[in-house]
Amino acid sequence: MLQKAILCPTCDTLISKATLRHGIKAYCPRCASQVYHQPYCDLAGLAAMTLAALMIYFPANLLPILEINLVGNLRSTTVLHGALTVFEQGYWLVAIAVILTGLVAPLLLMLSILCQLWLLKTRRYPHLLRWLLLRHKTLNELCMIEIYLISLFVSIFKLIDIADLTYGWGILCYILLFIMIFYVQYEYNSQRMWDYYERQAES
Repeated sequence: MLQKAILCPTCDTLISKATLRHGIKAYCPRCASQVYHQPYCDLAGLAAMTLAALMIYFPANLLPILEINLVGNLRSTTVLHGALTVFEQGYWLVAIAVILTGLVAPLLLMLSILCQLWLLKTRRYPHLLRWLLLRHKTLNELCMIEIYLISLFVSIFKLIDIADLTYGWGILCYILLFIMIFYVQYEYNSQRMWDYYERQAES
């Protein structure tokens, strides 16, 4: 049986794809960039991680992240409230970027992955599966909750000397959400998903 050949995404070197053990990465012999890897998790493990991230998404975005007591003025904030406040101050482009990359894209990414896994398992709607696979890279690049997390830490650093801060459960949930999405993105292997899709299309 012929080995499947793939192109290096960096230098376009033609490479024969070999089966790897879990957690092993393959590198290009010419430019030494990573070509593909074998994730630790199977599809069931990926589904479990994605579902766990989806479950923690809602408390992370709805529970108060921070309570600020500034000269007797008490105010609590959530991720969505922070974006809306930026919008009200006239920075609508920044607010849209925060909502898109910190709220909308992560939710769509998790729903897309769960939908892909369900379509692979049930062998239904191959056209929808292909459509989701083609748009996964865009969703993955738009999902940048670390930007909001960094800006939150910067805000805390600036406010800690002038106000009394109380940390809510939302900040813990948001940190856990960041960790979970990071592992989901790491374990998701586009080439493996396309391989499963091609096998179903041939059968």
